[in-house]
Amino acid sequence: MWNQQQPRDFLDPAVLAALGGMPLMARRPMRGSVSGMHTSPTRGSSVEFAQYRKYVPGDDLRRLDWRAHGRSDRYYVKEFEADTNLRCCLVVDTSGSMEFGTVAEKASDAVTKKTLTKLQYARRLAATIGYLAVGQGDAVGLSCVAGGIVKHLPALRNPSHLRAIFDILEEIRGQGETHLVEVLHELAETTRQGAMIIVMSDFFVDPDLLRGCFEHIRFRKHDLSLFHLLDPMELSFSFGRPTRFLDMEGGTAIFAEPSEIADRYHQALQQYLENMQEIVTQTGVDYHRVSMDESYQDVLTRFLTRRATARKVR
Repeated sequence: MWNQQQPRDFLDPAVLAALGGMPLMARRPMRGSVSGMHTSPTRGSSVEFAQYRKYVPGDDLRRLDWRAHGRSDRYYVKEFEADTNLRCCLVVDTSGSMEFGTVAEKASDAVTKKTLTKLQYARRLAATIGYLAVGQGDAVGLSCVAGGIVKHLPALRNPSHLRAIFDILEEIRGQGETHLVEVLHELAETTRQGAMIIVMSDFFVDPDLLRGCFEHIRFRKHDLSLFHLLDPMELSFSFGRPTRFLDMEGGTAIFAEPSEIADRYHQALQQYLENMQEIVTQTGVDYHRVSMDESYQDVLTRFLTRRATARKVR
Protein backbone atom coordinates (compact mmCIF):
# COMPACT_ATOMS: atom_id res chain seq x y z
CA MET A 1 0.00 0.00 0.00
CA TRP A 2 2.96 2.33 0.27
CA ASN A 3 6.15 2.87 -1.67
CA GLN A 4 8.59 0.17 -0.62
CA GLN A 5 11.46 2.32 -1.94
CA GLN A 6 10.84 4.77 0.92
CA PRO A 7 10.83 2.74 4.16
CA ARG A 8 9.05 4.39 7.07
CA ASP A 9 10.62 3.88 10.49
CA PHE A 10 7.17 4.12 12.10
CA LEU A 11 5.81 1.13 10.13
CA ASP A 12 6.96 -2.28 11.32
CA PRO A 13 6.05 -5.08 8.85
CA ALA A 14 6.07 -7.61 11.69
CA VAL A 15 3.49 -5.57 13.64
CA LEU A 16 1.34 -5.05 10.55
CA ALA A 17 1.40 -8.79 9.86
CA ALA A 18 0.51 -9.64 13.47
CA LEU A 19 -2.43 -7.20 13.56
CA GLY A 20 -3.57 -7.74 9.97
CA GLY A 21 -6.11 -10.40 10.91
CA MET A 22 -7.77 -8.22 13.55
CA PRO A 23 -10.59 -5.98 12.27
CA LEU A 24 -11.00 -2.36 13.33
CA MET A 25 -14.65 -2.27 14.42
CA ALA A 26 -16.89 0.67 15.27
CA ARG A 27 -18.77 0.72 18.58
CA ARG A 28 -21.78 2.51 17.10
CA PRO A 29 -23.47 2.74 13.66
CA MET A 30 -21.30 4.48 11.06
CA ARG A 31 -22.32 6.66 8.13
CA GLY A 32 -20.19 5.56 5.21
CA SER A 33 -20.44 5.91 1.46
CA VAL A 34 -20.16 2.28 0.30
CA SER A 35 -21.01 -1.15 1.66
CA GLY A 36 -18.62 -2.49 4.26
CA MET A 37 -18.29 -4.37 7.54
CA HIS A 38 -19.76 -1.80 9.97
CA THR A 39 -23.36 -1.37 11.08
CA SER A 40 -25.15 1.54 9.46
CA PRO A 41 -27.89 3.67 11.09
CA THR A 42 -29.96 3.20 7.93
CA ARG A 43 -31.71 0.02 6.82
CA GLY A 44 -30.49 -2.00 3.87
CA SER A 45 -30.82 -5.42 2.32
CA SER A 46 -28.24 -7.58 4.06
CA VAL A 47 -29.02 -11.06 5.42
CA GLU A 48 -29.33 -9.94 9.06
CA PHE A 49 -32.98 -9.28 9.94
CA ALA A 50 -33.67 -6.12 11.96
CA GLN A 51 -37.44 -5.57 12.34
CA TYR A 52 -40.87 -5.38 10.70
CA ARG A 53 -42.59 -2.15 9.83
CA LYS A 54 -45.93 -1.36 8.19
CA TYR A 55 -46.04 -1.13 4.42
CA VAL A 56 -46.35 2.35 2.92
CA PRO A 57 -47.01 3.13 -0.75
CA GLY A 58 -43.73 3.15 -2.67
CA ASP A 59 -42.05 0.33 -0.71
CA ASP A 60 -40.46 -2.48 -2.70
CA LEU A 61 -43.13 -5.19 -2.98
CA ARG A 62 -40.43 -7.85 -3.00
CA ARG A 63 -39.79 -7.08 0.69
CA LEU A 64 -43.40 -7.75 1.77
CA ASP A 65 -43.74 -10.63 4.24
CA TRP A 66 -46.71 -12.66 2.96
CA ARG A 67 -46.68 -14.98 5.97
CA ALA A 68 -47.17 -12.00 8.28
CA HIS A 69 -49.98 -10.84 5.98
CA GLY A 70 -51.62 -14.25 6.19
CA ARG A 71 -51.56 -14.17 9.98
CA SER A 72 -52.68 -10.58 10.49
CA ASP A 73 -54.30 -9.54 7.18
CA ARG A 74 -51.95 -6.53 7.22
CA TYR A 75 -48.99 -5.70 5.04
CA TYR A 76 -45.56 -5.65 6.66
CA VAL A 77 -42.12 -5.03 5.19
CA LYS A 78 -38.98 -6.75 6.44
CA GLU A 79 -36.06 -4.48 7.30
CA PHE A 80 -32.46 -5.64 7.56
CA GLU A 81 -29.29 -4.25 9.07
CA ALA A 82 -27.27 -2.36 6.47
CA ASP A 83 -23.49 -2.58 6.54
CA THR A 84 -21.25 0.28 5.48
CA ASN A 85 -17.65 1.45 5.61
CA LEU A 86 -16.44 3.90 8.23
CA ARG A 87 -14.55 7.17 8.15
CA CYS A 88 -11.62 6.99 10.55
CA CYS A 89 -10.27 10.43 11.53
CA LEU A 90 -6.84 10.27 13.18
CA VAL A 91 -6.00 13.24 15.41
CA VAL A 92 -2.35 13.60 16.44
CA ASP A 93 -1.28 16.17 19.03
CA THR A 94 1.82 17.98 17.74
CA SER A 95 2.26 20.51 20.56
CA GLY A 96 5.68 21.00 22.15
CA SER A 97 5.14 18.59 25.05
CA MET A 98 4.83 15.71 22.59
CA GLU A 99 8.61 15.92 22.00
CA PHE A 100 9.24 14.62 25.53
CA GLY A 101 10.51 11.09 25.99
CA THR A 102 12.84 9.05 28.19
CA VAL A 103 12.15 5.49 26.98
CA ALA A 104 14.99 3.95 24.97
CA GLU A 105 13.84 2.36 21.73
CA LYS A 106 14.79 -1.28 21.41
CA ALA A 107 17.62 -1.79 18.95
CA SER A 108 20.04 -4.60 18.22
CA ASP A 109 22.93 -2.16 18.06
CA ALA A 110 23.48 -0.06 21.19
CA VAL A 111 25.00 2.69 19.05
CA THR A 112 21.75 3.18 17.13
CA LYS A 113 19.57 3.11 20.24
CA LYS A 114 17.62 6.35 20.66
CA THR A 115 14.96 7.87 22.88
CA LEU A 116 11.34 7.44 21.83
CA THR A 117 9.26 10.61 22.16
CA LYS A 118 5.50 10.80 22.62
CA LEU A 119 5.13 12.08 19.08
CA GLN A 120 7.10 9.15 17.67
CA TYR A 121 4.90 6.76 19.65
CA ALA A 122 1.76 8.52 18.40
CA ARG A 123 3.12 8.36 14.85
CA ARG A 124 3.40 4.56 15.11
CA LEU A 125 -0.13 4.22 16.47
CA ALA A 126 -1.65 6.49 13.81
CA ALA A 127 0.20 4.93 10.88
CA THR A 128 -0.66 1.38 11.91
CA ILE A 129 -4.36 2.15 12.50
CA GLY A 130 -4.52 3.98 9.16
CA TYR A 131 -2.93 1.05 7.35
CA LEU A 132 -5.35 -1.46 8.92
CA ALA A 133 -8.40 0.71 8.18
CA VAL A 134 -7.57 1.25 4.50
CA GLY A 135 -6.76 -2.45 4.21
CA GLN A 136 -10.34 -3.34 5.19
CA GLY A 137 -11.88 -0.80 2.80
CA ASP A 138 -12.46 2.11 5.19
CA ALA A 139 -11.69 5.80 4.66
CA VAL A 140 -8.91 7.42 6.70
CA GLY A 141 -8.13 11.08 7.36
CA LEU A 142 -5.54 12.89 9.48
CA SER A 143 -5.52 16.07 11.56
CA CYS A 144 -2.31 17.27 13.23
CA VAL A 145 -3.19 19.73 15.98
CA ALA A 146 -1.44 22.11 18.38
CA GLY A 147 -2.54 25.75 18.71
CA GLY A 148 -5.00 24.90 15.93
CA ILE A 149 -5.30 22.39 13.11
CA VAL A 150 -1.75 22.41 11.71
CA LYS A 151 -2.22 19.81 8.96
CA HIS A 152 -5.41 18.22 7.70
CA LEU A 153 -6.29 15.53 5.17
CA PRO A 154 -9.95 14.51 4.70
CA ALA A 155 -10.91 10.85 4.97
CA LEU A 156 -10.50 8.91 1.71
CA ARG A 157 -10.36 5.19 0.94
CA ASN A 158 -7.65 4.82 -1.72
CA PRO A 159 -4.15 3.50 -0.88
CA SER A 160 -2.47 6.49 -2.58
CA HIS A 161 -4.16 8.72 0.02
CA LEU A 162 -2.57 6.56 2.71
CA ARG A 163 0.85 7.47 1.31
CA ALA A 164 0.00 11.17 1.72
CA ILE A 165 -0.91 10.52 5.36
CA PHE A 166 2.41 8.76 5.91
CA ASP A 167 4.26 11.70 4.34
CA ILE A 168 2.67 14.12 6.81
CA LEU A 169 3.31 11.82 9.77
CA GLU A 170 6.95 11.63 8.74
CA GLU A 171 7.44 15.40 8.60
CA ILE A 172 5.50 16.60 11.66
CA ARG A 173 7.39 17.96 14.66
CA GLY A 174 6.15 18.89 18.11
CA GLN A 175 6.10 22.62 18.81
CA GLY A 176 3.96 25.37 20.29
CA GLU A 177 1.14 25.40 22.81
CA THR A 178 -1.79 23.03 22.86
CA HIS A 179 -5.34 24.30 22.33
CA LEU A 180 -6.81 20.83 22.29
CA VAL A 181 -10.18 21.82 23.72
CA GLU A 182 -10.90 24.37 20.99
CA VAL A 183 -9.59 22.04 18.29
CA LEU A 184 -11.75 19.09 19.38
CA HIS A 185 -14.85 21.29 19.39
CA GLU A 186 -13.96 22.39 15.85
CA LEU A 187 -13.42 18.82 14.66
CA ALA A 188 -16.71 17.72 16.23
CA GLU A 189 -18.53 20.22 14.00
CA THR A 190 -16.48 19.99 10.80
CA THR A 191 -16.31 16.17 10.68
CA ARG A 192 -19.39 14.72 9.02
CA GLN A 193 -21.60 12.91 11.53
CA GLY A 194 -21.04 9.26 12.28
CA ALA A 195 -17.22 9.02 12.07
CA MET A 196 -14.64 7.25 14.21
CA ILE A 197 -12.35 9.87 15.78
CA ILE A 198 -9.12 8.60 17.37
CA VAL A 199 -7.04 11.11 19.36
CA MET A 200 -3.38 10.53 20.33
CA SER A 201 -2.18 13.06 22.91
CA ASP A 202 -0.67 13.53 26.37
CA PHE A 203 -3.81 15.56 27.24
CA PHE A 204 -2.06 18.32 29.17
CA VAL A 205 -5.44 19.99 29.67
CA ASP A 206 -7.76 20.45 32.63
CA PRO A 207 -9.98 17.32 32.47
CA ASP A 208 -13.07 19.38 33.33
CA LEU A 209 -12.59 21.33 30.09
CA LEU A 210 -12.36 18.09 28.11
CA ARG A 211 -15.77 16.95 29.31
CA GLY A 212 -17.54 19.45 27.07
CA CYS A 213 -15.48 18.34 24.05
CA PHE A 214 -16.32 14.69 24.59
CA GLU A 215 -20.02 15.42 25.05
CA HIS A 216 -19.99 17.55 21.89
CA ILE A 217 -18.33 14.77 19.88
CA ARG A 218 -20.81 12.23 21.21
CA PHE A 219 -23.75 14.53 20.41
CA ARG A 220 -22.51 14.62 16.81
CA LYS A 221 -22.78 10.79 16.81
CA HIS A 222 -19.04 10.18 16.48
CA ASP A 223 -17.27 7.16 17.97
CA LEU A 224 -14.43 8.66 20.05
CA SER A 225 -11.27 6.86 21.18
CA LEU A 226 -8.36 8.32 23.15
CA PHE A 227 -4.77 7.14 23.47
CA HIS A 228 -3.42 8.98 26.52
CA LEU A 229 0.37 8.87 26.17
CA LEU A 230 2.45 9.13 29.34
CA ASP A 231 6.18 8.70 29.73
CA PRO A 232 7.20 6.36 32.59
CA MET A 233 9.24 9.21 34.12
CA GLU A 234 6.07 11.31 34.35
CA LEU A 235 4.39 8.50 36.26
CA SER A 236 7.27 7.65 38.60
CA PHE A 237 8.91 11.11 38.97
CA SER A 238 12.12 9.26 39.84
CA PHE A 239 14.59 12.14 39.50
CA GLY A 240 17.58 11.63 41.78
CA ARG A 241 19.13 15.09 41.96
CA PRO A 242 18.23 18.78 41.61
CA THR A 243 16.70 19.28 38.18
CA ARG A 244 15.66 22.15 35.94
CA PHE A 245 12.15 21.45 34.64
CA LEU A 246 11.32 23.08 31.30
CA ASP A 247 7.86 23.88 29.99
CA MET A 248 8.08 22.46 26.46
CA GLU A 249 5.17 24.62 25.34
CA GLY A 250 6.83 27.95 26.09
CA GLY A 251 6.41 28.60 29.81
CA THR A 252 9.09 29.40 32.38
CA ALA A 253 11.63 26.90 33.69
CA ILE A 254 11.60 25.74 37.33
CA PHE A 255 14.68 24.56 39.24
CA ALA A 256 13.71 22.19 42.06
CA GLU A 257 14.87 19.44 44.40
CA PRO A 258 12.69 16.46 43.29
CA SER A 259 12.53 14.89 46.76
CA GLU A 260 10.92 18.05 48.15
CA ILE A 261 8.07 18.15 45.64
CA ALA A 262 7.59 14.44 44.85
CA ASP A 263 4.67 13.91 47.27
CA ARG A 264 2.74 16.91 45.99
CA TYR A 265 3.49 15.89 42.41
CA HIS A 266 2.12 12.37 42.92
CA GLN A 267 -1.00 13.71 44.63
CA ALA A 268 -1.66 16.10 41.75
CA LEU A 269 -0.99 13.36 39.19
CA GLN A 270 -3.30 10.90 40.93
CA GLN A 271 -6.08 13.48 41.09
CA TYR A 272 -5.63 14.32 37.42
CA LEU A 273 -5.75 10.65 36.34
CA GLU A 274 -8.81 9.98 38.49
CA ASN A 275 -10.59 12.99 36.99
CA MET A 276 -9.74 11.80 33.47
CA GLN A 277 -11.05 8.31 34.21
CA GLU A 278 -14.27 9.65 35.70
CA ILE A 279 -14.94 11.92 32.72
CA VAL A 280 -14.28 9.32 30.01
CA THR A 281 -16.48 6.83 31.86
CA GLN A 282 -19.35 9.32 32.15
CA THR A 283 -19.10 10.40 28.51
CA GLY A 284 -18.72 6.90 27.04
CA VAL A 285 -15.25 7.44 25.54
CA ASP A 286 -13.07 4.49 24.52
CA TYR A 287 -10.09 5.45 26.70
CA HIS A 288 -6.62 3.87 26.69
CA ARG A 289 -3.97 5.11 29.12
CA VAL A 290 -0.58 4.20 27.65
CA SER A 291 2.75 4.07 29.44
CA MET A 292 5.31 4.38 26.68
CA ASP A 293 7.47 1.54 27.95
CA GLU A 294 4.68 -0.74 26.68
CA SER A 295 4.92 -2.12 23.16
CA TYR A 296 2.60 -0.23 20.81
CA GLN A 297 1.70 -3.58 19.27
CA ASP A 298 0.32 -4.71 22.64
CA VAL A 299 -1.57 -1.41 23.01
CA LEU A 300 -3.20 -1.81 19.59
CA THR A 301 -3.98 -5.49 20.19
CA ARG A 302 -5.89 -4.52 23.33
CA PHE A 303 -7.64 -1.68 21.45
CA LEU A 304 -8.77 -3.88 18.56
CA THR A 305 -9.79 -6.79 20.78
CA ARG A 306 -11.93 -4.58 23.02
CA ARG A 307 -13.72 -3.13 20.00
CA ALA A 308 -14.38 -6.53 18.43
CA THR A 309 -15.79 -7.76 21.75
CA ALA A 310 -18.01 -4.69 22.11
CA ARG A 311 -19.41 -5.31 18.62
CA LYS A 312 -20.33 -8.92 19.48
CA VAL A 313 -22.02 -7.92 22.74
CA ARG A 314 -24.08 -5.20 21.05
